[in-house]
Amino acid sequence: MSSKPPVVFPQEQTLITALGERLRLARLRRKLSTAVVAQRAGMSRTSVYKVEAGDAGATLGTYLRVLAVLGLQADFNALAADDKVGRKLQDLALAPSPATRRQRRTSTQSTLPANSTSEVLP
Repeated sequence: MSSKPPVVFPQEQTLITALGERLRLARLRRKLSTAVVAQRAGMSRTSVYKVEAGDAGATLGTYLRVLAVLGLQADFNALAADDKVGRKLQDLALAPSPATRRQRRTSTQSTLPANSTSEVLP
């Protein structure tokens, strides 16, 4: 039973297609045929063609195997490594709100005695 490829929006398809093209160029620079890459990756030539065409139906593992054959597997670690938006959202959730800061300030001021000298002078 064949599964349907995932729905890919045009912007995402552009990214996948560009990745496939970069992988194809990397293969050609190394003077490797699709048959050699397929054999080293343990897959069919059709799978290599799908990766190079930016087929959304190719699995992430297939892309990773092709990267590894080309010696580019370290690039895989760079994917989503720096989550700037997530960190900002996390920092915002951790920072106290201005209302909380005001509430803390007023409660601290109300607990302080009006006269700071509590000792009675003789």
